[in-house]
Amino acid sequence: MKRIYLDYAATTPIDSKVSKSLCPYMVKMFGNTSSLHSFGQETAAALEKSRSTIANSLNVKPNEMIFTASATESNNFALKGVANAYKDKGNHIIISNIEHDCVKETANFLKKEGLEITEVKVNQEGLINPEDVKAAIKDNTILVSIMHANNEIGTIQPIEEIAAICKNHKVLFHTDAAQSFGKIPINTENIDLLTASSHKMYGPKGSALLMIKQGTRITPLLHGGGHEFNKRSSTVNLAAIVGFARAVELCMAELELGAESKRQVELRNKIISTILKEIPDSTLNGSKDKRLPNNINIRFKNIEGESIIMMLDEEEIACSTGSACSSPKLTPSHVLTALGISAADAHGSLRVSLGRQTTEEEVNTLLETLPKIIKRLREISPLK
Repeated sequence: MKRIYLDYAATTPIDSKVSKSLCPYMVKMFGNTSSLHSFGQETAAALEKSRSTIANSLNVKPNEMIFTASATESNNFALKGVANAYKDKGNHIIISNIEHDCVKETANFLKKEGLEITEVKVNQEGLINPEDVKAAIKDNTILVSIMHANNEIGTIQPIEEIAAICKNHKVLFHTDAAQSFGKIPINTENIDLLTASSHKMYGPKGSALLMIKQGTRITPLLHGGGHEFNKRSSTVNLAAIVGFARAVELCMAELELGAESKRQVELRNKIISTILKEIPDSTLNGSKDKRLPNNINIRFKNIEGESIIMMLDEEEIACSTGSACSSPKLTPSHVLTALGISAADAHGSLRVSLGRQTTEEEVNTLLETLPKIIKRLREISPLK
């Protein structure tokens, strides 16, 4: 039986064109980009070409692009770096209550260090009201960090409005765009810091970025040889960065055409409507319209999400209960409970995320298999 992968929000397979582009930099062109000899100069040229490619896609300057090892590192860098650099101005940071764990836990760390953290609440669809952000800004506010699109429920936030509010109040704005970059357009005009990740867009793991607009002060997390414009010391993972840049090129070309996004939206809507129609006591989590093209998150009453995942896996279908970072945890998703969903109902959620390799045949297989699994689990469930 052919295995079916429907967990693209957790990670994506490397595109064959991407793997082809990075392989030479793992074997033949291996020079350290900081070296002055020809081996180093050819890799340094590849690094700067990759930087320019990604910077152009975000409409920012190449020297505003800092390469990191992961979105987690980028988000830590953004919050901790700004907190340290602007402690003369204030000590208040605003986030939402559905941020990724790496933002929430960084905020918790900073709170223990004496900073003031405000969590803006979302509505039942997972959407933030920009006016709530505006109301939360105080004289000592230095940073607002709101993710562009949620990794669990796919809800897309009005970051253009929020960024404009921050600019008017002279407060820095950071957005975690790991799930959205390459899937939907991003206007970076009023964004001061932005996080993105290679492995969420058909590139290799081990490469990510933090866009830092010129004039934004930030204290490095890593100190050493002064790599990445003295902002992130460490020998760069060149092969992964080259692959990241190629992945960005492919995603941007795809985004411009629009056909793939439209195809995924049609498959997404088919999955949502079919499940809600054919499976009793099933409810969509998140916004129906303001969500990523590839995201489906549905909860099933009186059932455990982990059991659904295990039984789907037995049928060679891979989905998840939430973010890849949180899935082994037994606690309910903080994203779902933030929507007002009870802990019991939150445990019964299934996330299906699509990708460019997802076929309608695979979707049909899911829709044929899932109702049987839900029925079987409910028959033996102690929760009913």
